This record gives sequence, structure tokens and C-alpha cells, in this order.
Amino acid sequence: MNLNYIVVMLLASFIGITGETIPSTRDYVFLFCPAERRRREAITAATCLTEALVDHLNVGVAQAYVNQRKLDHEVKTLQVQASQFSKQTAQWISMVEGFNQALKEIGDVENWARSIEMDMRTIATALEYVHKGPLTSAS
Repeated sequence: MNLNYIVVMLLASFIGITGETIPSTRDYVFLFCPAERRRREAITAATCLTEALVDHLNVGVAQAYVNQRKLDHEVKTLQVQASQFSKQTAQWISMVEGFNQALKEIGDVENWARSIEMDMRTIATALEYVHKGPLTSAS
């Protein structure tokens, strides 16, 4: 046994530490070996740092997840609105095509009316000519 360990055991018994509370060899090494103490402190510090970094990263990941859910919701809303807009546009196109067809029909009626009017003028001129008789020449 190590002399320092024996001294620790004697001091422990002197101040009333007995049974399970007497330091073990591992605790003795930690208490009296500066290199071991620094190693354990470094491990503890590294563990704390790692936990802090992971917590910080988890906050970022959680925020990214929340943002992704918001984006998914916005995409679904946009898809619904785009579908509604597409249907509305199809209705507008149908209405414009109907209006265009009506204008064509009006144009056809107008052309028909002009044609009838020209025919009627021709007939009226012919009737006037017939009614007045042939023009006599002034010779």
C-alpha cells in the first residue's frame, strides 16, 4: 500500500469518517494526484461544452423544423389558391370565348344586313328606273 493512502486512512478515521465514506483508492488518486484532477476537470469541462453545443444546435434544428412546417403549410395554401385561380381563369376564358363568338355573330348579322341593304337599294333603283321609264335622249 502507498504511504499516502495509509495517511489518508488514518486521517479519515481520526476525523470520524468510517465505513463506506472512507475514500477509495480511486478517490485518493483524484484527491492527491493533480494530473488526474486536471484530467477529470477537463473531461467535465468537455462534457459541459459538448452539452452546450448540442443544446445550441438543437435550438437551430428545432427552429429549422418549425420553419419547414410553416413552409409546408404555405405550399399547401399556395397550391389550393393556384388551383382556384386556374379554375377561375378557365371560367374567364370560356366567358371571353363566348363573348367573342357573340361579337362574330353580330358581325355576321351586320354583314348580312349590309348585304340585304345593298340588294334592297339595287332593287329600289331598278324599280325607280322601271317606274320612270327609260330616259329619253335630248337630241
